[in-house]
Amino acid sequence: MPDARHYPFTAIVGLDQLKLALILNAVSPRTGGVLIRGEKGTAKSTIVRALSALLPPVAVVPGCRFSCDPAAPEPACPDGPHGPRPDASVRPARLAELPVGASEDRLVGSLDLERALTEGVKSFEPGLLAAAHRGVLYVDEVNLLHDHLVDLLLDAAALGTCYVERDAVSVRHPARFLLVGTMNPEEGELRPQLLDRFGLTVEVAASRDPGERAEVVRRRLSFEDDPEGFAARWTAEEQALAARIAEARGRLRDVALSDAALRQIATVCAAFGVDGMRADLITAHAAVAHAAWRGGTEVTAEDVRAAARLALPHRRRRDPFDAPGLDESELDELLDNSKPDPDPDTDPDGGADSAGNGQADSAENGQADSAENGQADTTTSGTGDGEAGGAGKGQAATSTARPGEPYRVRALTVPGLGTGSPGRRSRARTPYGRVSGSRTPVGRLTSPHLTATLRAAAPHQRERGRTGPGLVVRPGDLREAVREGREGNLVLFAVDASGSMAARRRMEAVKGAVLSLLLDAYQRRDKVGLVTFRGSAAELVLPPTSSVEAGAARLRSLPTGGRTPLAEGLRRAAEVLRVERLRDPSRRPLLVVVTDGRVTSGATADVDRAAALLRGVTSVVVDCESGPVRLGLAVRLAGRLGGEAVRLEELAADGLRELVHERRKAA
Repeated sequence: MPDARHYPFTAIVGLDQLKLALILNAVSPRTGGVLIRGEKGTAKSTIVRALSALLPPVAVVPGCRFSCDPAAPEPACPDGPHGPRPDASVRPARLAELPVGASEDRLVGSLDLERALTEGVKSFEPGLLAAAHRGVLYVDEVNLLHDHLVDLLLDAAALGTCYVERDAVSVRHPARFLLVGTMNPEEGELRPQLLDRFGLTVEVAASRDPGERAEVVRRRLSFEDDPEGFAARWTAEEQALAARIAEARGRLRDVALSDAALRQIATVCAAFGVDGMRADLITAHAAVAHAAWRGGTEVTAEDVRAAARLALPHRRRRDPFDAPGLDESELDELLDNSKPDPDPDTDPDGGADSAGNGQADSAENGQADSAENGQADTTTSGTGDGEAGGAGKGQAATSTARPGEPYRVRALTVPGLGTGSPGRRSRARTPYGRVSGSRTPVGRLTSPHLTATLRAAAPHQRERGRTGPGLVVRPGDLREAVREGREGNLVLFAVDASGSMAARRRMEAVKGAVLSLLLDAYQRRDKVGLVTFRGSAAELVLPPTSSVEAGAARLRSLPTGGRTPLAEGLRRAAEVLRVERLRDPSRRPLLVVVTDGRVTSGATADVDRAAALLRGVTSVVVDCESGPVRLGLAVRLAGRLGGEAVRLEELAADGLRELVHERRKAA
């Protein structure tokens, strides 16, 4: 009977692709896990927790905390040696859940504090990686996982082994698990390294069919009223599905992956431009699992298609702002074209026709591209001067420039030592950072430093009358860990979108610079916000959020033109930062003002008063002024804000080095 605490897998309505991805991993753990992306309230966590009841049971060595396989026990198991033929017991597969706020000790394990203090014995206490071995490791909201945990997870997933070197403990144990993560893309994206570790990915969304939605609610209410009775009604279907998974796993070795099927996989992966060879391997494993699942003995084009739909979308992204996806019509065409021709002489004109069609398509695409580029150029530069020309009297001309190509920007940080959420921008003291030392606790002890505590207590054991095992520890011996890492900041962009910024195609470079800064914020786990000002007012285009993709989308569609209300832009930025300070007081802000410094709406005194509201906020003014004659208005604005001025061409990390080199060479 299914566990009544979990909603039955077969009772979940819809989500066919997600079910298939999880089943393929249950059939073949080599498939590499599943990343489930989707909006909130779409049963992502429910279906993952239901999976554990369907997994085949695991044979383990009795008493081994690391789930060693009796058929091939780990020689270096910390609970070993187990001998060549140890006893065996069978238990259900485990589902270990990794909370977003877990510590390193909880993930990899640590010294058993209780035994060390009471018995004086150095003993290792396993973590979640040991519990997940030969089972499932589930990370809810995996995109919010702290970087130091991601690093440990990546090491274990890549090596299949967990190495623990800490607190006088040196342990190595196997950690091979099925990694399943769920996330809401609105809350930010994954690091590319972790994204690539997930074998398959599925996008889920709530059904728009009223009948299906009603059935979802009906079943959920029935489960909440009587969990055990509801689970009992689905017992037969659950057992049948579990039996089919076990049979498919048994057939896995008998499924043939022919050279033709392997060539199809290689053709598809190469055509979609995925990085590295992991996509080919994962697609091959998934295709074999799919063939075993449907009861086949050989991988077919349909198996390859099903595997590619799940294994390739998240590997096609060329940068973090690209949404994952796959053109299924293109996939079908690739699979059809990669099929071996049984008789190449039956259609002697086929090659010529194919080549002719290819040339026609190429020419047609070239004309479309030229037309598109021409139209884009006209749109970008049609009203370049904004205030000066291109519009009738009394009207403000507007245009929408496309951003330039993003590039790696120089590091912008908030000085000092913060206490905000873990990230990768500014130095901070966080409960999740690396241990940099120890200290006597002030107030309540929250993060004990075991080694330092034992070291403080050890010299006093004789005078305290210790006679047996264990240490006599007094309150004055306690030490807490001092951890230092990096924090994520609130990066608020205040972008000048007036007509002067649109002159001479400058806005294209400005948008490219802001897009590069957004990419940098994504990589450093920041929250971002976007304020724009033009005409006579300022607008909060993007309220502070962790979804950097939303900021990139708003930036691309940002129009330019009109006057420059600089004071209004600064006031709006100050108001946004004031509200965010109340919501999240520990997250330090970084204000990035992108402007040429001109003021054509309002008085200079208004700018001074608005700048005074931002005193104390770390500010960077990106000077967008161009031309041989510079007025230095943006530099003066930086002085008013008490911040730093950076010329637009100095923003690129590589460009800054080149500029310094040129200046030294000229001197």
